[in-house]
Amino acid sequence: MVSSAFIGSSFIIKKKGLRKASVKGPRAGSGGYGYLLEPLWWIGMITMIIGEIANFVAYMYAPAVLVTPLGALSIIVSAVLAHFMLKEKLQKMGMLGCLLCIVGSTVIVLHAPEERSISSVEEIWAFATQPAFLLYTASAVATALVLSLYCAPRYGQTNIIVYIGICSVIGSLTVMSIKAIGIAIKLTLEGTNQAKYLQTWIFAMIAITCVIIQLNYLNMALDTFNTAIVSPIYYALFTSFTILASAIMFKDYYGQSAGSIASELCGFITVLSGTAVLHSTRDPDTPLITDLYTPLSPTVSWPIQGNGELWKQKDEDGSTPSFITNVRQDYFK
Repeated sequence: MVSSAFIGSSFIIKKKGLRKASVKGPRAGSGGYGYLLEPLWWIGMITMIIGEIANFVAYMYAPAVLVTPLGALSIIVSAVLAHFMLKEKLQKMGMLGCLLCIVGSTVIVLHAPEERSISSVEEIWAFATQPAFLLYTASAVATALVLSLYCAPRYGQTNIIVYIGICSVIGSLTVMSIKAIGIAIKLTLEGTNQAKYLQTWIFAMIAITCVIIQLNYLNMALDTFNTAIVSPIYYALFTSFTILASAIMFKDYYGQSAGSIASELCGFITVLSGTAVLHSTRDPDTPLITDLYTPLSPTVSWPIQGNGELWKQKDEDGSTPSFITNVRQDYFK
């Protein structure tokens, strides 16, 4: 609950910081990093870190498939604050999408499996290196690379799923690494030192790398799209991939009844349905204008003709360039 409140607030604070930074230089959505010099963005960052610390503590004592869906509260916090602080409003169907996400998450929480007892980081490493999870990791990295290298330059400014997709698939790996670190700290505090294992530091390096990637693309998403849409879609996709990763790595569903698994699947489908509703009903986002000479109203172009032939004019160097006249027509007058 505490984590969701801080994380939901951080979305809004960072958004305001990104807006202020965009006035002074290139926007984050265009690849700029001027927000790093904006104090308001850092306040939002600190707020998010506090929320993630609360999440970190929760991951030490509960399975990821239980902790992650509880982040639904951050959607409500973000939507309410966006309404009052950013003047961003959801359509009625968008509100229904938020509700579907929350209902689906509640169903998942009610039927979540119990936490497994783990005695060392080496045991977690054995889970992480099993073929099924290695295949998931390779797929997640490949998906993130395709989205970042191919899709982001072409569709990142118009399709919200590109940036959020990168954050979500990488975020699932972040959660697995953070959970491993959390368990290591818990075991160390109980008297079994886990810092002596190389695997602990490998998990730490993976977590740091994934967090940096997440933050970069989350900033791009917040700078480009409506916060009231970014927050629910990010939550839904991030939760879905995290549940999948946890189920593969820790085998959370072993020993559960068919009824519980079916209920969780229904909750998962409900979350995805809410995501689809939110994405299909969002207001169109104003595209970023990167060319100062791009016309702001419709234009019609044609060659000026005289006596049935294109009109040409000799240049001083003897070349014969064709002249095209752009006639701007304002259809709204």
